[in-house]
Amino acid sequence: MEIDGRKEKIKKSVNRHYDYTMLVLVALLVCFGLIMVCSASAYAAVKYGYGATFYLKRQAMMACGGAVVMLLVSKLDYHVYISKRFKIRPIMALYLFCIALQIAVFIIGSSSNGSTRWLELPVIGRFQPSELSKLCIVIMVAFLVQLKPRQLDSFVGFIFRMLYILILAALVVVENLSTAIIMVGIAFIVCFVASRKWAYYFISFFGLAIAAVIGIFTVGYRADRIDQWLDVEHKGYQILQGLYAICSGGWFGKGLGNSVQKLGYIPEVHTDMIFSVICEELGILGVMILLTVYILLLWRIFRIIVNAPDLFGSLLCTGVFAHIALQVILNIAVVTNTIPSTGVTLPFISYGGTSLVIMMAEMGLVMSVSGRIEYDN
Repeated sequence: MEIDGRKEKIKKSVNRHYDYTMLVLVALLVCFGLIMVCSASAYAAVKYGYGATFYLKRQAMMACGGAVVMLLVSKLDYHVYISKRFKIRPIMALYLFCIALQIAVFIIGSSSNGSTRWLELPVIGRFQPSELSKLCIVIMVAFLVQLKPRQLDSFVGFIFRMLYILILAALVVVENLSTAIIMVGIAFIVCFVASRKWAYYFISFFGLAIAAVIGIFTVGYRADRIDQWLDVEHKGYQILQGLYAICSGGWFGKGLGNSVQKLGYIPEVHTDMIFSVICEELGILGVMILLTVYILLLWRIFRIIVNAPDLFGSLLCTGVFAHIALQVILNIAVVTNTIPSTGVTLPFISYGGTSLVIMMAEMGLVMSVSGRIEYDN
C-alpha cells in the first residue's frame, strides 16, 4: 500500500509544460525581422510606387498567419503526421502533394528576376512550394529513420532513405539549387546523427558535392555566379555593395534606418541581402546580439533533442536544427562572399511570406515535442 501510494505521488509530480522560452526566442527574431524589413524595404517600396510600409505590412500579415500556424502545430501531437489511422499516412500525403506542387511550378509557375519558383494562388497570393518541401523533408526523413533505425548502419539502408529525399530534391534543383542542397543537407545530417557507423557518409558527402558541382556548371547563370565570386570587384555588383555596407557599419553601426547602401545600391536588399543592412545600421555589436539569439534558439532545440520522449521527436527536432543552422550559415556566407551567391534567406528576418510561415510551423513542431517531455516538479 505504501509503495503504491509513493508511485501515485511520483506520478502526480510529473508535468508537461508549454515551451515559453522557445516562444519568446522566436518572437524576438520575428519582431526584429519586421523592423529590419521595414528599414531595408522602405526606399524600394516608394521607388516602385507603393507606400513606404508596403513590404512591412505584407510581412506582418504573414507573421500573424505564421504565429497562428505555429501555435496550432505546437498543440497538435506530432505523432499524428505518421499515424496509421488514416488510409494514407499524413506525411506520405504531404510528400506526394509537394511533388505535385513542384511539377505545377514547371507548368504554370510564376517568374521573378529570371527564376520560376512560385505559384500564384487565388487567396494566398504568391506561394513558393520549395519552402513547403523543406518542411516535408524534415518530417519525412525523421519518419523513415525511426521505422528501422539500425538499417542506417548499412550503406544500402542509407541510400534507401535518401532516395525519397533525392526524388523531391531533383524536382527542386531545376528551380533553386541552394534549396535542394539544404533539403539534402537536412536529410544527410539527420541520418548521420541517427547512425552508429559514419565511414560511408564521408564517401556519400563527396558524391553529393560532385553532383552539386555538376549542377552548377551545367546551368549558365550558376556558372556565372562562380565567376562573380572569384572576381567580385568587377563582376559581383550586388555582393560588392553588400561588402561596402558591412565594412561601413563598424562596431556600432550608423543607426537604425540610416543605411546608405539600401538606397538603390543593393538589389532586393530586403530579401537575401538583409544581413548587410543589419551590419551597416547596427554594426558588429548588433550582429553579435542577433547571432546570440540564433545560438540560444539552436541550444534550446538541442536540449529538446536530448530530452525528447522518443526517437521520432528527437529526429524531428534534429531536422529543424539542421534547417535553421544551414540557412543562417549559408546566408551569412553568401553576403560576406565566403561562398558563391545563392538564393538563401536569413531565417525569420528576410522578407518572404512562405519562408516565414514554414519556419514558424517548424518551431511549432519543436514546441510540440517539447510539450510532451515530462519534468519532475
